[in-house]
Amino acid sequence: MIVSCEFLLEELVKYLETYLIENNAHWLRLNFARIYQTSFQNKQFQELQKWCNDIAAKYPSKVFESENFATLQENALVSLIGRDDLQMEEVKIWNYIIQWGIAQNPGLPSDPKNWSGENFLALKITLQNCLPLIRYFQLSGDDITDKVKPYKKILEENLWEDLMQRFLTPNRPISSTILPPRIISSQVLPPRTTEPFSTVISEIHAAEIASWVDKKTETYSIVNNPYEFKLLIRGTRDGFTSESFWKLCDKQTNTVLVMKVKGTDEIFGGYNPIAWDQSVDDYTSCNDSFIFSLKNGTVQNSILSRVKEPKYALFYSLDCGPNFGSYGDLAMYTDFNWGDECYCSPHSYEKALRNTEDEYDFSVDEYEVYQIRKKE
Repeated sequence: MIVSCEFLLEELVKYLETYLIENNAHWLRLNFARIYQTSFQNKQFQELQKWCNDIAAKYPSKVFESENFATLQENALVSLIGRDDLQMEEVKIWNYIIQWGIAQNPGLPSDPKNWSGENFLALKITLQNCLPLIRYFQLSGDDITDKVKPYKKILEENLWEDLMQRFLTPNRPISSTILPPRIISSQVLPPRTTEPFSTVISEIHAAEIASWVDKKTETYSIVNNPYEFKLLIRGTRDGFTSESFWKLCDKQTNTVLVMKVKGTDEIFGGYNPIAWDQSVDDYTSCNDSFIFSLKNGTVQNSILSRVKEPKYALFYSLDCGPNFGSYGDLAMYTDFNWGDECYCSPHSYEKALRNTEDEYDFSVDEYEVYQIRKKE
């Protein structure tokens, strides 16, 4: 990407940027600190900067507690602290900003009590683009004395007075522009894991599937995906049987099947909002099920295929696994490791998942079934 920028290959830059985000999000997370630094070194990497800031706003420790925080570019810091949804207490943001400013002025004494007027002026100049982004925050009297007051000389006098007045008498009008408090989520944010949640699909894929479930015209991003994916079953082609599917998925609703096709970049799947029921042994009607193919590798575009014959939307039988449509619009049959025992032949759904009219049967390397539910 950097070399493409140097050669002014703007279309290639955008392609590589999109490819990284959509197909290598896991790698980006594992190298987040370096990617965050690099993305803000070039103005052309707008999408990568937004992707990084969406994560950093939700998990700010990835940036503020990074060993490279002191060397963070100013534009990256300003971009992040300007977010309304930065999930960190304002006084902690303040202290990190001060730490960063001090790091840019290595000649400053370690104890602020020993700073001269010139020292405060140097810090004020360093933080001139950060200080206007300070928000109102609640502090105890001790906090004001010990944590904030030593730095008041880096603020304009009227801004400092208005901050204190807003703290002591919140309803009195002030002359300064003080941004409102940030929108802090009340939920406890779960720790991030270094392992991908799926061996078949990415979080970008999950967000796309979620947007189809909600029938959205615009695709959800990773950040605003309203669903969590709970794994019900995962396996390889050598371990699948219909018995294992029904044992773990019977009576489960709102399920998503995904499968990685053997020998290609294809990822097929289907969504079933109603309960799988092994006792039916027949077709089951459903108006909102769909099947799909996901953009991946050489597969340039995703395909969404909604049911067009609802009475044949699903076929329940102990002799096969998940089966969408009549004659197998998308179907997994039992013991498919014996051969190509999966099918995608268009009948009851709007679109074919493959362009070819001949190769309807295939085998898979891996498959997963998830139950999706709204995040609390």
